Amino acid sequence: MAEEVDVVVIGTGPGGEDVATRLARAGLSVVAVEARLVGGECPYFACIPTKMMVRAADALAEARRVPELAGVATVRADWAPVAERLRDEATTDWNDEAAVRRLEHTGGRVVRGVGRISAPGEVTVSSDGGEQVFRARRGIVLNPGTEPAVPPVDGLAGTPYWTNRDAVRATAVPKSLLVLGAGPVGLEFAQVFARFGASVTVVEMQSQLLPASEPEAAEVLTRVLRAEGVQVRVGTGLTRVSHDHEFRAELGSGEVVTAERLLVATGRRTDLAALGVAAVGLDDRARTIPVDGQMRAADGVWAIGDVTGQGAFTHVSVYQARIAADDILGQGTEIADYRAVPAVTFTDPEVATVGLTESAAEEQGLSVRAATTAIPSSPRGWIHKVGNDGLIKVVADADRSVLVGATVVAPGGGEIIGALAVAVHAEVPVSRLRQMIYAYPTFHRAIESALAELDDAG
Repeated sequence: MAEEVDVVVIGTGPGGEDVATRLARAGLSVVAVEARLVGGECPYFACIPTKMMVRAADALAEARRVPELAGVATVRADWAPVAERLRDEATTDWNDEAAVRRLEHTGGRVVRGVGRISAPGEVTVSSDGGEQVFRARRGIVLNPGTEPAVPPVDGLAGTPYWTNRDAVRATAVPKSLLVLGAGPVGLEFAQVFARFGASVTVVEMQSQLLPASEPEAAEVLTRVLRAEGVQVRVGTGLTRVSHDHEFRAELGSGEVVTAERLLVATGRRTDLAALGVAAVGLDDRARTIPVDGQMRAADGVWAIGDVTGQGAFTHVSVYQARIAADDILGQGTEIADYRAVPAVTFTDPEVATVGLTESAAEEQGLSVRAATTAIPSSPRGWIHKVGNDGLIKVVADADRSVLVGATVVAPGGGEIIGALAVAVHAEVPVSRLRQMIYAYPTFHRAIESALAELDDAG
């Protein structure tokens, strides 16, 4: 017999955990279904542990810059304290007991297993112990997250390739690493392992690194990575892979690359058929689940997180969780607005974006003006000297005279983008932005220079 509850949440990534917590605190009976770890990818294999890796690698890079700034320094990279910190501090050896207790403390209930919609308003959870069926009186929330997408490269299946989950668990730095995919995940790992002594090659099918970013940002990052010894191959993919003690990869260009390890970082996917969305009239062959402004996907069904296609970011998932919870509780008035979604790739320099790129704005038919200023030519960039690579690019809708997008490539670029995110979100007139006082000498003061260039471009 089915057990009746108010809400069933399938998947407890950051958004799923957040919506379950909000609903449980409001007094609803909530079942949170999780097949892996409560908290999802972010605290165990992505946001938190990878940024600890980045922090360690950045410390090495700064120490190596001492001779150009302050004297002499000797640096010896050691992965052991990094691996120990990831295991003990970040993930508690990939154990989610604390997260389970945190959720249950709010009144929610965690059920282990694979959840699927088996009928409208019904969720069946399968586990080693059998099946449990729940009837959701108030609704079902889908937060299934994603799995690494592995391309059908000849010979790849069956080899001991890495995904991000394996790379985070690494107890030693490989002598050589081939990274397939030059998005944020691939590039962060590439730079980290290169700074710890690995010989790294990055292969990207598209014509530039960070394919979704501004070409100027990709150019800066390509130059920096190559200067650090990373081999960059763009505009080509892998045609065949074999493994015998090491990986042997044949590129579409004809080049052959060998490496001790192969990291596949070519995107993510969700199996909507396994989630049972067809039971509520949704297309289970689609890549994502379309939702309205209050996260409604179907009658009595809400979807949040990566599966909605609005950006695979923790901050988007948690943002959507608040809106979905309010709607379920009958308190929803907020409509989701994705015009100013920020994103940061935590390489060195960081690549931070918000809103539209110049090409995306043109594709939307806007009257576009764009301008760029170089970080090294700013006072803070000149002071910073070594490691000062970067730029700020702003994209404006000339008809309305407001920013619709921006990119920052700089040390601390993820912090600088905050001011531009506010400008895009609030549609602050460019004239008002030019009237602001920007602290001197800071990296973010270069925003003023970019705006001046924008004025000249008009």
